[in-house]
Order: sequence, then C-alpha cells, then structure tokens
Amino acid sequence: MVRAVDLLLTAGFIAVWVVILSVAARRLLELRAGPVRLVVAGLVGVATSAVALGQRVQGEGWPFVILWVGIGMLAAMVLLMVGEVVAPVGSMPRPLRWYRAFRDWRRRTRRYAQVSRIAVRHGLSGYTTGRRKPTIQQRAELARQLRLALEEAGVAFVKFGQILSTRHDLLPPEFTHELSRLHSHVAPVEWAELEELLVEELGPVEDAFAEFDHEPLAAASIGQVHRARLRSGAEVVVKTQRPGIGRIVIGDLDITLRIARMLDQRASWARAIGIRVLADGYAEALLEELDFTVEARNMKRVAAARSYDDVVMAGVHTELCTSRVLVMDYLDGLPLDRAEPIIEERGLDRTALARTLLHTLLTQIMLDGVFLADPHPGNLMLLRDGRLGLLDFGSVGRLDAGLRGVLQRMLLAVDNGDALALSDALVDVADRPEDIDETALERGIGRFMARHLGPGVAVDVDMFTDLFRLVTRYGVSVPPELAAVFRALATVEGTLARLAPGFDIVDESRAFAAAHLHQTLRPDSLRATAMAEVVNLLPLIRRLPRRLDRLTSALEHGRLSSGTRVLADDRDRRFVTRLVHQTLLTLLATAAGIVGVILLGSAEGPPVTPTLGLYHLIAYVLLLGGGALTLRVLTSILRAR
Repeated sequence: MVRAVDLLLTAGFIAVWVVILSVAARRLLELRAGPVRLVVAGLVGVATSAVALGQRVQGEGWPFVILWVGIGMLAAMVLLMVGEVVAPVGSMPRPLRWYRAFRDWRRRTRRYAQVSRIAVRHGLSGYTTGRRKPTIQQRAELARQLRLALEEAGVAFVKFGQILSTRHDLLPPEFTHELSRLHSHVAPVEWAELEELLVEELGPVEDAFAEFDHEPLAAASIGQVHRARLRSGAEVVVKTQRPGIGRIVIGDLDITLRIARMLDQRASWARAIGIRVLADGYAEALLEELDFTVEARNMKRVAAARSYDDVVMAGVHTELCTSRVLVMDYLDGLPLDRAEPIIEERGLDRTALARTLLHTLLTQIMLDGVFLADPHPGNLMLLRDGRLGLLDFGSVGRLDAGLRGVLQRMLLAVDNGDALALSDALVDVADRPEDIDETALERGIGRFMARHLGPGVAVDVDMFTDLFRLVTRYGVSVPPELAAVFRALATVEGTLARLAPGFDIVDESRAFAAAHLHQTLRPDSLRATAMAEVVNLLPLIRRLPRRLDRLTSALEHGRLSSGTRVLADDRDRRFVTRLVHQTLLTLLATAAGIVGVILLGSAEGPPVTPTLGLYHLIAYVLLLGGGALTLRVLTSILRAR
C-alpha cells in the first residue's frame, strides 16, 4: 500500500513538473504548440534533468533544484524549437486524420507508380529526368509515344495533352500536331447509374421531368447529355457528370501537378515552356469544368453581356442545376461540321455565317471580356431557322480591361503595319525576367516584323503564334489569358475554313478592330469620355483654389515647410522593434555566456553545498539563462522567415 502511494505521488510530481516545464518553455519561446508536443517537451525536460543531476537534487538541497529546473527548461525549449523547425505547428495532420492521410498517400503512390510504368513503357523516362534531349529526327516518334502514354494514363492526362496541343507558341509542330489527335473515347454511363445520380441531385426523375430519353445524345470523358422535357412542357437537354469522375480527376490532377513540379526541377525543356504555370492553369480550369454551376454562371454572364440577332445561347434552368447536373434549353439544329443539309435547304450564305461567328467571338473577346474558349465545330450549332447556336461554356476565357486594350492595339498595329506598336503592345503586357537581353529581343522582333508585315506578305493567325514563340525564346512569359485568346482564334480559324473556304479571318479581325476604335474616336464618344473624366475631377477642382491660397499664404509669411515622419508605417515600426529586441537578447545571451565561462574558470568561491561553490552556481545559472535567450532569438528569427 505504501509503495502504491509512493508511486502515485511520484507520478503526480512528474506530471506537475511536465506541465510547468512545457508551459514555461512555450511562453519563453512564444510558440504555438499542441498538447501532444507540450507533453513530449515536458517529459524530455524532466528526463534530461534526472539524467544530468540524478540523486544530487535530494542530497545537496536547493541549489541543485535551481539547476534541475534550468536544465529541464532548456531541454524542453530545445525540443519545441527543433519541432517547430522540422514540423511547424499546423503542417502535420491531427492524429485523427493520420489514417485518412496515410490511405490517400498509399492510393496516390499506387497511381504514381502506375503512371511512371506507363512513361517507362513508352520510352519517356529519360526525357522526364532531363538527361536526354530529342533530336529533330526523334521528335515525331517521341510525340507519338507521348500521345499514346497520355491516352493510356486517363482522363486528366488526356485533357492536359489537349491543352498542350493548342500551345503552338511553346511546343514544336510535331508535338502539337500529334497531341491534337488526342480523343477520349468513352462508353456512355448505364441508365441505372445515371438515374441514381439524378435522384441524389434532383430527387425522383419523374418529379422533375415529364419525359427523359435514356439514350444519350453525346458522351464524353466527364459528362454526357440526354434530351428531356420538363413538366412545363419545355424541351431541354440534361448534362450529367459521370458518377465518380470527380474523385478520379482530382486524384489524377494531384499526380499531374506533382509530375509538373518534378519536371520543372529536373528538365530544362520543361522550365523553358513554363510547365508549372501550364499545369496550375489547367488544374484550375478542369476543376471549374467539374462544377456545372460554374458553367451555368458562365452561360448566364455571356448571355447577359449583350444580345445577338443571329446567335443563340441556350437558356439555363437554374432551379434544376447542381454541381453535377446542368439543365438548359434544347436547341434544334445540327453541329456546325454536319450542318450541310440546313445550309442547302435554306440557301444560307456561308461567308455571312462565318462573318457572324467571327464577329460574335471578337465581340466577346474585345468588348465583353468573357468568351467561348473552345469554339470547335462540336460546340457550335446551326439551328433550323438559320441562326448560330453556342454550346459548352464549361471552359471560358476572361480578360480584364487592360488585356482587351492590348488586343485592340495589337490588331490595329497589324492593320496599320506598325511593327513597333505591335511589339510594344505585347511586351508591355508580358512578364519580363530581370536578366532579359532587351537589345537582342528588340532585334528579334524587328526581324519578325520585317518578315511578316512586309509589303506583299499575307498575314495569318500563325503570325501571332510565331511571335509568341519568339518572345518565349527570350524568357518573356506570355500571359495565359492572352494565349487563350489566340488559341480560340486558331480553333475558330479551322472551323471557319471548313464552313467557308477562302474566308480571311485576319482581314475580318482587322476590320472589326478598326471599326470599333473608330467608333470610340467619334466626336460624340470623345465628348462623352471627356465629360466623364471632368465629373470625376470635380471634387479635386473644387478644393484646388483653397489649397493654392493656403500654399501662397504660407509662402508669403515664411511658414511653408515640409516634413517626413520617420517610421510612419506600422510595418516599419514592427520591424525595427523586432530587430532591437533580437539585438538586445543576443547581447544579453552573449554577456551571460562570457561571464559564466569566466566564473567557471575562477575559484569556486564560498561553498553553497559540499560539492558546489557560489561562483560556479552563478556560472551555471548564467549559462542556462544565456542558452534560453539564444533559443528565444533563434526561434524569433525562424518564425520571421
């Protein structure tokens, strides 16, 4: 019984000291720490004190109690600081989440190993590490193997390859041509699975729809489309997400981003094309594509920007739209690449249709700032009444006013044959590295302009691709939004060439840009702009006479002066305060250490215990205090970083 009581008292004593040492160490370092880390730090402090001093605490009295506490405190502080360096608070998952994190890591590792085996099987491993560079003769075969590997890897990789196939400014023609052949051939989802998803999102199918065609109109890698009729009698199409595709795509996106980071670190060609920026932008776009509410908002925004007489965008039934289901009006027509029967039946002018489509896209790009980013024939329809229909706004481009102004300047520069204006417009908006050779870049742009804008030279969309490729070679990064514009124009050029052979997209674009700018330069437009600027300046104009009067009066009486407040910014004050604080603590720690070493080398002084003199006791206390102050300074420096 007595032994049990002794054990209980000992355990209680240790627990109390664990709490005291851990809490005091945390307060001295001003660190955040969870209960597990505090308990471990306290136990380490108690154990270190016990090992260092043993039974001397009980045998020689209070001086060794002071040293016992000091050694334990220092050990606990060291553990907390090392823990913050190795694994900062918040960087590690909580214990309850460890199993889930381990499960995700294991799944990700298996998938990563699978993708790596695919790359090795197709002979891509040497290129991913940057040890090998393909020759011109090897590019075609390497591009083919890359396409096959992406197709085998799955949905996310296929879509990434499709994005890369449009970046003619970054990849050689062999790769863009081969990657353009990427298609995600998938079988449609069985009706039973689809019905289960619809019930989860909308409730019973028969409550929302009077009729629902079980056979899909189209099936793709992420979703498929069915025709239906609402209770109100409206004919609609229902776009549904493939069950479980979100989890698969998110997992593959994680692998894609990791591979992009690895390539960026190891392969110079990957850094040259900005693989990490491409992957990040692709991931953001694909995550938006997984959320059908984003597509619904895009459709409503594009439709609200302006109305068109000859172009129709399907209306959205917002009350029936969720993140995995999109319900929109049914457009009666045929995809543009299969619309020959309607063109012949109604005797439509192909050139007029092409001009309408191009002007619609240019209006969205240069005036509205939101546009259909992938205008391929499958996303365009020709309706039975002869109007054009726009589909699939899951992927849209967005431009701010500054980028729209740059586009207008670029097209006007082409229209005027002004090489300097075109290069200035592009370079002003691009990201330029600090070590860029501006002279060489300007000469390169000059040669480019002479080649593409000289007399008698036919200008086409490929000119802009060559321009982007040129500036990329000098390390100038073209904004992704601007690249998306010319990607859309290149896509629609192929569509227009198929719809109306001989249609000149560049001439039409130049005419559109010139007409728009001429409209903004008309006298009534200039007067309206000037009036708006004057209205904005009225408050300043009203205050200007009073301020001028005060300035002249102060100057006349010799009271005019100017002053600057030192450290007026709160951030500057905090920085100086922290610097002074760290400097003082460093000086104190250094002084304590030096004095402690000097005292240790001197005589022991008056005895405090049979084995410890006063000077040595003071030296040990100073050394422990100096160590604690040093840890405090180091922790504050690490926390600031």
